[in-house]
Amino acid sequence: MKKYIFFLLILSACGSKKEIPLTDDQKIDQLLTNWHKAAAAANFGNYFGAMTEDAIFIGTDATEYWNKTQFEAYAKPYFDKGKAWSFKSLKRNIYFSNDKKMAWFDELLDTQMKICRGSGVLVNTDQGWKIKQYVLSMTVPNDDVEAVVKIKTPAEDLLIRLLQNK
Repeated sequence: MKKYIFFLLILSACGSKKEIPLTDDQKIDQLLTNWHKAAAAANFGNYFGAMTEDAIFIGTDATEYWNKTQFEAYAKPYFDKGKAWSFKSLKRNIYFSNDKKMAWFDELLDTQMKICRGSGVLVNTDQGWKIKQYVLSMTVPNDDVEAVVKIKTPAEDLLIRLLQNK
């Protein structure tokens, strides 16, 4: 009988264990990690559900500046094929406004394009933290900048002229 009572006491102690709430840092880290996982798993709903309705996505190409609806249209064919993109954070920094209603971050990512940098702005909504802006940039080692500039000059000279004439 004593063993039975002891077992019940242990069981009830384990069941009454309180979960420690996540900090805002942890919530944002989890949101961004899950956001990247949703892309890798081609989970369209979870990926775009992490963004505000007025979110902006800025991609690696100078022409890639999309509101959420435009980005959904661009990304949907990739998600529909069951494979979008796979980004894994190597290092992430998170910062907060004084009132904790906004946060911004930067991260180094392991991607199919090798190391990229992601940065963005988040807002604390009634549904929790949401991504309001995300900027994806390719990194270029300083010793390789000259070669990269040479490669991209023809395309970007044309784009510069088009943008200057607007």
